Amino acid sequence: MRNFLQRFAYVDWILVGATIPLLCAGLVTMNSFGGDVGASGTHFFIRQMVWIVVSLGIFFGLSSTDFHFLRKTWVSVTLFVISCGSLSLLFLIGHISRGAASWFSFGAFSLQPSDFVKLALIIILAKYFSRRHIEIANVRHIFVSGFYAFVIFCLVLIQPALGSAIIIFFIWIGMVLVSGLSKKHLAVMFLIGIAAFALLWSFGIKQYQKDRILNFIHPLTDIQGTGYNAYQSTIAVGSGGLIGKGVGYGTQSRLKFLPEYQTDFIFAAFAEEWGFVGAAILFFLFGVIIWRIVRIAMAGQTNFEILFGAGVALLITVQFIVNIGMNIQLLPVTGTTLPFVSYGGSHLVTEFAALGILMGMRRYSRAAHKDVSKNEFVGPA
Repeated sequence: MRNFLQRFAYVDWILVGATIPLLCAGLVTMNSFGGDVGASGTHFFIRQMVWIVVSLGIFFGLSSTDFHFLRKTWVSVTLFVISCGSLSLLFLIGHISRGAASWFSFGAFSLQPSDFVKLALIIILAKYFSRRHIEIANVRHIFVSGFYAFVIFCLVLIQPALGSAIIIFFIWIGMVLVSGLSKKHLAVMFLIGIAAFALLWSFGIKQYQKDRILNFIHPLTDIQGTGYNAYQSTIAVGSGGLIGKGVGYGTQSRLKFLPEYQTDFIFAAFAEEWGFVGAAILFFLFGVIIWRIVRIAMAGQTNFEILFGAGVALLITVQFIVNIGMNIQLLPVTGTTLPFVSYGGSHLVTEFAALGILMGMRRYSRAAHKDVSKNEFVGPA
């Protein structure tokens, strides 16, 4: 036990402790799909348990690794090439599910490379901006970094995987803002974003994705069609009340009115069973995770570690906001999982790998003094 604690002395146990209830919440919700559909709930439960064990193993393995090598240019170039190569390979040998070629199938398990690519992009952007944050006022660096993100964004979008593409976009724009961006350039980026959305609407997204966005604007126009998922999700969340219906008594998921209750809409299934109180605890746990990630990032040895931590915080925050937003009809349905809670191995491995790398960087972090943090942190206060 003493050897274990010494080896993983730099692990943030508060952060780890906050993820455990989230993992349990996902497992309990999956297993509570009872009645005649109990078999499917057990199926998801067992497979998710395997992914949790694998993810925690990766987390602790990475926590004891020295990541100074990630600052090297060849690492960023290699990650970019592998990311583009794996996403391109999907169009040749990818498994097609629900009209999207987003998975590599390995028999009983599948992997979604767009999840791992998000982590690769964070490393690439952290490397780029850590050497150029003083020159970030030069608009050239915004376009160069944008090129890396744009290539990956396009390869993900044409799968099509709109949810992952949106997260990639916000990771890029968030890390640009953290690096320090002038108001003039921010206005230019805003105009470019509007133009890009117009082009995306005309040529980049499928008709069913347009229908989801239009249904978000007019939620009652097609309840039996494109608006069905969001409508049933809202019913599930609202019917949970203050303390919920109880585990195994969520009728929307139990009777399969709520689609994708183990992945995209697991928050709605959870909120129906645990109510407002359960949802509030879920929000609190995510708040603790983001707080600990930001705190670790602020103590990073160099700007690379600070930017990497900021990117990880962005990854989890954006996925959380998008997933919760589409569950309660505040955002369009985009097929985004809830970190640490939704069923699926790819996103879970990616999230714990990101945290594991962060723990590895924490091994050589500096003490976070207020004045030091003020001088070292890249970007406006």
